[in-house]
Amino acid sequence: MGTTQLETVPEPKYWHLKTVLTEALDSEFSVGEILPNERDLAARFGVARATLRQALEQLELEGRLQRRRGVGTTVAPPRMGVSVGSEQHAWPGGPHDAWHAVDCRLEVPPAALAEPLVIGGDEAVHIVRRSRVSRGQPVASELLYIPAASVPDLSGIDAPSGAARARAVLRELQRLELERQENAVELGSAGADEARELDRLPGAPVLVVTTRYIARGRTAALSVATYRADTCRLTFGDSGGVEIHHGPERQAS
Repeated sequence: MGTTQLETVPEPKYWHLKTVLTEALDSEFSVGEILPNERDLAARFGVARATLRQALEQLELEGRLQRRRGVGTTVAPPRMGVSVGSEQHAWPGGPHDAWHAVDCRLEVPPAALAEPLVIGGDEAVHIVRRSRVSRGQPVASELLYIPAASVPDLSGIDAPSGAARARAVLRELQRLELERQENAVELGSAGADEARELDRLPGAPVLVVTTRYIARGRTAALSVATYRADTCRLTFGDSGGVEIHHGPERQAS
């Protein structure tokens, strides 16, 4: 990467630096290649490290870079699409579901979820934790909150915890007739737990997809799925659900 001193420009200096770095990524670096450290990059471009960090953070948000623990900043592969539609209605855990059950516990959910779940503030729910892997790397984690009233026949299931318990809860949930599901998407930042599960640094940009599953006129389950923003992009259409697409010719889960 050659040295380029930045001239005075009307746009923010970090934004101009982002443009220069983008051109370098396109011409000089390959996917997975590690960038020079911040000190060297700042010296080459004649900017403060704070300015450089702003540019790198923007490129990470746009999916051009990845920051990996113990590795550094690498050039990211092309983003996969997160398709969010409204026509398809299916319970989680069905035959075409790409998520993998990890664990299940009975706990009181965060207070902010009591209202959408239509439960009391101290009422415990089944919390199913699931993960999603694509091309060998974690791309999403999910917490699925299921009120006890949605799965009343769990008492006879001999699976007290773990993935087996999670699958049992999802099987019971599918006994209900799903009326509809509602999706909402927002940009967020990874907390400590999400960062660990997604192999990201805390504070890394993520896409948070919240899905309400409605049955019998009330919320039967609430999913909060966290996608890595550096590898996923949003696409909207009539396909429904949340899917990861690798391109027009191939889909993988």
